[in-house]
Amino acid sequence: MRSILKTALTLLVLCVLTGGAALAQAQNLESVLNSMDQAAASFRTAQADFVWDQYQKVVDDHDFQKGTMYFRHQGGDIEMAADITSPIAKYVLFHGDMVSVYQPSIDQITEYNAGKNKSDFESFLVLGFGGRGHDLAKSFDVSYAGTEQLQGVTTAKLELTPKSQRVKNMFQTITLWIDPARGVSLQQEFLEPSGDYRLAKYSTIQLNKKIPGDVFKLKTTGHTKVVKPNQ
Repeated sequence: MRSILKTALTLLVLCVLTGGAALAQAQNLESVLNSMDQAAASFRTAQADFVWDQYQKVVDDHDFQKGTMYFRHQGGDIEMAADITSPIAKYVLFHGDMVSVYQPSIDQITEYNAGKNKSDFESFLVLGFGGRGHDLAKSFDVSYAGTEQLQGVTTAKLELTPKSQRVKNMFQTITLWIDPARGVSLQQEFLEPSGDYRLAKYSTIQLNKKIPGDVFKLKTTGHTKVVKPNQ
């Protein structure tokens, strides 16, 4: 009888502890999503330095790119420009339905029409930069994964699992490291089913500062060649 009572009490304590932990996680998640909602409500522009680490598991190789990214809300759309300065100069622009990649070294623009995938592309663009936290649940199962120190900030880790099988075939999980004070991501990891991943680290983040309009224009020459591979 005493052993049965002891077992029952142990189970009760475990239930209370796990239930309390689950409640705390839910509260922490809600707090982070609310901070992202607040940031999105006043979001106009963002500028950040970045380091992209593209890892290929098969060959155990890292490909690093560095530069500056710019975001702005223009009407009801989001625009993005990435000025890649290392290792090779390159400029990426997302405007309307078009993704344009300009390579000055060969004076060529490669254009990709986002078309019916525009909403998917935009949802990835605004992850932690101007997107509402509670909107994540439309496309992902969202879980709170604790905290981690980055750049002197106690960030909140959010793990996103795509609901769409098509997206899940591209990315098994996406992890965001959110600065809860500003509602923006300091780091993002896109993990592919193969084990490859892209790790993006952002620093010197400036929100709602005026960005010159020419940042969102490609600085081409009179001889620039345009290639449209998906047309």
